[in-house]
Amino acid sequence: MFIQEGKNMYYLIKEKLEETSRNKFRKGQSQYVAVLTLEEWRNTKEDFEMGIDLDIDPNEIYSTKAVVNYDSLTGCFSIPDRDDFGKYYDFLFALDEKGIVFIDDHNYVNGIIDNIKKTKKWRFPSLERFIYDFLEEIVRQDRELIERYEKELTEMEDLIAKDCGEEISDRANDIRSEIRDLRVHYEQLLDFSQELEENENNFFLHENLRYFKLFTSRIERMRDETIAVSDHAIQIRDIYKAHLDIKQNRIMTVLTIVTTVFMPLTVIAGWYGMNFQYMPELTSKLGYPIVIIVSVLIVVVSLIVFKLKKWL
Repeated sequence: MFIQEGKNMYYLIKEKLEETSRNKFRKGQSQYVAVLTLEEWRNTKEDFEMGIDLDIDPNEIYSTKAVVNYDSLTGCFSIPDRDDFGKYYDFLFALDEKGIVFIDDHNYVNGIIDNIKKTKKWRFPSLERFIYDFLEEIVRQDRELIERYEKELTEMEDLIAKDCGEEISDRANDIRSEIRDLRVHYEQLLDFSQELEENENNFFLHENLRYFKLFTSRIERMRDETIAVSDHAIQIRDIYKAHLDIKQNRIMTVLTIVTTVFMPLTVIAGWYGMNFQYMPELTSKLGYPIVIIVSVLIVVVSLIVFKLKKWL
């Protein structure tokens, strides 16, 4: 995950992101990107001439959203940690046609921008293209993550078939919970991207709105993939439960057969265990072997009948 030591940075959007100083970033013709802490934003917000005060507490961010203002677009991001679901990276932003300011006390944004600096070079630099690349960085590794979930679920199916799976139902539920967090995140990003695409304040060039449309299409596909993975996880859980039911039914069948086979023998043992005085077979020399033969025949005949009935 993108984590760096905290630093407030200013950039100009040119062929690449060019690092600049606080005093110079507003003097040029290029659009800008700034990364500030909340304290620095409060101290320097007048420099950006947006005429706003973010009314969102960074400690109370629960979703990714954008809010259209008269002369700015503000909002927040809440990014789930792909390595530790349940943990989120939260930060604020404000933008107008001149540039975008990120307010981040946790250094997440610095890491994303550093990666953009290293990997992106633009033929037609613009604020819209930067925002597109920024959003792409947020979800860059998600397709591999979704594929890993699919592969893990497929391996679970194989383990169930081989009767080797243990605690599969719990893991399937964990995957479903994590993929649900991703799906909610994608739905929020969809709303966010559509808000940018709406371009209510005409901050963006119309020919550059295609970047937001492209991102919207990609997130829709990834959202659909998370739905498919979630359904697969439910199927795995149901298959595992069905497998356990079949296994228990087999055990019950074996126990029923054993009980049925030995029930007549139990009757015989109980009958001759009463030791009544007038039981002539007790004094017969053939009584004992006859009981043994009858007992064996009962077992054999019972097994044959069960086999013919396909109960074995």
